Amino acid sequence: MEKTVGIVGLGLIGGSLAKAYKRAGWTVFGEDKDTSIVDYAMLQNVVDAPLDEQTLADCCLIHLAVIPSAAIGWMKQHAPSIPKDCLLADDCGTKVHVCQEGFELAKANGYTYVGCHPMAGTHHSGFAWSKADMFCGAPMVVVPPTRDDLNLLEHICDMLAPLELGRVVFAHADEHDRVIAFTSQLAHVVSNAYVKSPTSQQHFGFSAGSYQDLTRVAWLNEQMWTELFLDNRENLLREIRSLEASLEEYAVALEENDSETLCRLLREGRLAKEATMKQEVLKK
Repeated sequence: MEKTVGIVGLGLIGGSLAKAYKRAGWTVFGEDKDTSIVDYAMLQNVVDAPLDEQTLADCCLIHLAVIPSAAIGWMKQHAPSIPKDCLLADDCGTKVHVCQEGFELAKANGYTYVGCHPMAGTHHSGFAWSKADMFCGAPMVVVPPTRDDLNLLEHICDMLAPLELGRVVFAHADEHDRVIAFTSQLAHVVSNAYVKSPTSQQHFGFSAGSYQDLTRVAWLNEQMWTELFLDNRENLLREIRSLEASLEEYAVALEENDSETLCRLLREGRLAKEATMKQEVLKK
């Protein structure tokens, strides 16, 4: 089959997927709820034609770069039309619910489904900010239907090769959601809450790298992140409560003018960061 990919959702992630596959020489079909974006992507020679029932039949790969509820809705609507030799991948930020639906529909309709989460992006959104090298060197978390089929895992990696990923990590859906609550979702909550301080309107001239690092993801798509947070609320709540408990320790040490405890807390944080940095080096 010719290398043909369908991209559902031409925002930041979907647009970047389309540009990466087009750069690699694939035929790209695109779909978006805003049809003007599809028209614009075609004018930019990123998309060759709209993704519809006719072009769907030609796809060997389909990416659903939309929020979980939209991905599930698309799969339910189009599952009977997906070619049997096609690989369907969602790129949602949570995995348990979407993968449960995805695996069941794939089994019932005879094609292969895999959950994906590219660990890349920016605080901007929309096709205008998408770029072909968005995923270069970045990790991709993949939730396959089984981890015992080496041919399938190799096929998945081949289908993702045009993205020039730095690493593909195979995981279970519940493992993904548990870890992502800490590595991504908690960071967005903290950043978004941090900028609500009244002092944030008085920081000009007093802020540098640490402020920029901590506030970058406060600028987010609230509709998308609301769904992702609620979809993973138990894991995210556990991380928020853990952070609250840690912050309270710092607050108590300050209230009691306890330099020994404060120094210990700061040392523990530094050592925890050093340990994660060593793990990152070993895994490269």
